[in-house]
Amino acid sequence: MIGILVAEQLPLVRVGLVASLEGAAGLKVVADLDSGEDVVSAALRHEPDAAIIGLDLPGGGFSTALRLHERAPACRVLILSRHPTPGQVRRAFAAHALGFMSLEAGPEEIADGVRRVAAGHRTVDSDLAVAALETAENPLTPRELDVLRLAAQGARSNEIAEQLFLSVGTVRNHLSRIMCKTQARNRLDAVRIAGDSGWL
Repeated sequence: MIGILVAEQLPLVRVGLVASLEGAAGLKVVADLDSGEDVVSAALRHEPDAAIIGLDLPGGGFSTALRLHERAPACRVLILSRHPTPGQVRRAFAAHALGFMSLEAGPEEIADGVRRVAAGHRTVDSDLAVAALETAENPLTPRELDVLRLAAQGARSNEIAEQLFLSVGTVRNHLSRIMCKTQARNRLDAVRIAGDSGWL
């Protein structure tokens, strides 16, 4: 019997996942949570073979997967995304998740994904996997990523300059280079491109 921890923010989705997994052969849900804060402690307490983590989980889906890998490595992770992108696949694997699937996958697909992950195998939609491999490597420097992360939060150039101890002119130069490297029309487009590519 494969023990599963389910961590998903939306109650209806979480209840549906638990019900469908409980109805699948050889699977048993040992814990279900609505936040990433208690995932590690629940995993240490219940010792599940696999964890299903919603990408939009409070506390962060990727960071929760990484913490779980560090503290309870025997529990393999499958991340579910509402709007999967190739960049998310790359970030999921960087966080040591073994699986990445869309929430639109059918119950049997998810159950099969859990079985594969629990057995130590990677599982990801083939089209997404190919697209992730084709996604360009991150062309942005660490400082440019710092600038873009703050821009993604809505910070203006002078606010970014203040937080990063840079001049406003330097911030504008960074933003200009970012838009050039990402081939973006503006900073919002650059944020979208970097997010979809898994660079942020």
